[in-house]
Amino acid sequence: MSGTLESLRRKIDGAGDLQGVVRSMKALAASSIGQYEKAVQSLDGYYRTVELALVACLHQAGSASFAGPKRAPRERPHEDKIGAIVFGSDQGLVGRFNEVIVEFAQHEFKTLPGKITRIWAVGDRARALLADSGVAPVDLLSVPASVNAITPLIGEILIVSQAALDRGEIAEVYVFHNHPKFGALYDPVSERLVPLDHAWQNNLAATPWPAKNLPEVIEGAQSALQAFVRGYLFVLLFRACAESLASENASRLAAMQRAEKNIEDMLEDLNRTFRRVRQESIDEELFDVISGFEALTGNQRHT
Repeated sequence: MSGTLESLRRKIDGAGDLQGVVRSMKALAASSIGQYEKAVQSLDGYYRTVELALVACLHQAGSASFAGPKRAPRERPHEDKIGAIVFGSDQGLVGRFNEVIVEFAQHEFKTLPGKITRIWAVGDRARALLADSGVAPVDLLSVPASVNAITPLIGEILIVSQAALDRGEIAEVYVFHNHPKFGALYDPVSERLVPLDHAWQNNLAATPWPAKNLPEVIEGAQSALQAFVRGYLFVLLFRACAESLASENASRLAAMQRAEKNIEDMLEDLNRTFRRVRQESIDEELFDVISGFEALTGNQRHT
């Protein structure tokens, strides 16, 4: 009986230690969600500035184009080579976060007007799932550990994707990531990163200028246009990464909440069992004492 009590006590202590770890991870995830959500919100002003700069450049450039040869929507050849950037996670304990985005990306791959020839996976968990599908070679990129680490990752993505475009390995690039919703929910989304086609260019050029005084780009619009396009792509990738990280921590928070509830239920069962076994042990000892007392008094009467 004492061995059973000791075993239960060890289980209770272990569950208590695990509960402390889960609570720490839960607090860290909740703090990280706010950090990445603030990063996404802070991009709004910068994105608006870059967008207005592009509008100014396109207004001044007029018919000048940087988007490449014009194609009708249905005229893109089916053999276009496509690259994909999929944001996942390096760590576990995130529920189905990686499975959701990978399954969504694999479904979208089948609908794209071309063949997936290169995939860049941000996170080892997503890379493993994508590699198992065998759709295309998968390169691994590390998940940023903080907001400050997002910028170097985006710079690396821009470099490797541009190099693949220059070598002719891909003609288009799509981005796949989880987008956070209210609470601990998220939805997988996708967006075409490049090329910025004539439809995008025309829509942007048609955007009205918010002031009465028309803008003017000093020293020509074409060179400035290229610089602002790079800034525009940077904003899109930065936002996708920050939203993915916010979704990852939201999924981890939900997983930790479920784990905490399971641990509380397990502790309740263990404590109930411990009290029952201890009471049985006490009752057994009392019965032994009573039996011994009765045996002793019976012998005395007999004598």
